Amino acid sequence: MAVYNDAVCKRCRALGTKLFLKGERCFTAKCAFEKRPYAPGKNKASRKKITSYGEHLKEKQKAKAVYGILERQFRKYFFEAKKKKGETGINLVQLLESRLDNIVFRAGIASSRKEARRLVSHGHITVNGRKVNIPSYLLRKGDTISLSEKIKAKEEIKSKFEDNSRRGVASWISTDIDKLSATLVDIPTKEDIQPPFNENAIVELYSK
Repeated sequence: MAVYNDAVCKRCRALGTKLFLKGERCFTAKCAFEKRPYAPGKNKASRKKITSYGEHLKEKQKAKAVYGILERQFRKYFFEAKKKKGETGINLVQLLESRLDNIVFRAGIASSRKEARRLVSHGHITVNGRKVNIPSYLLRKGDTISLSEKIKAKEEIKSKFEDNSRRGVASWISTDIDKLSATLVDIPTKEDIQPPFNENAIVELYSK
């Protein structure tokens, strides 16, 4: 599984947007973007105006950073979204949001998508009672995810789930803290998600 392994805080600064890639740290004063909200190696005054193509490219880079995926897989999602009925941009976001690692994160089971990918890859997550260790596995409406029995016994896991749930769980996901499980009750709309990137700019980029 190919993933981006460099410093994620630099990605937020380079893209000029806080993408919440480091979990709980992003909500504290230690957040690198809050301290230095400009590109690494530069100062505020040295920023240059970028072209229209550059703006569109930046939106794609934001989306890839948020969901932790690389170009080949992202392109695959785009063309799959293009084949579906409806707006390609919205279809793309819905596909990305349906990934198993994203649902684990959105449900509050993990503090970040990176942590969620680790839980899935190590076999700690089940879907409808069956172990699934593929982070990119796409969930459908009505699917239920849960932690494996082995990891459920760890008290810190339940405590983290409770803390993350207090911070807010996605409205399209129903959680059960006692059972350490969550159900995808509906496919989210664009208004539900409010992604930190412009999906229409990504569509324009791939259409050129």
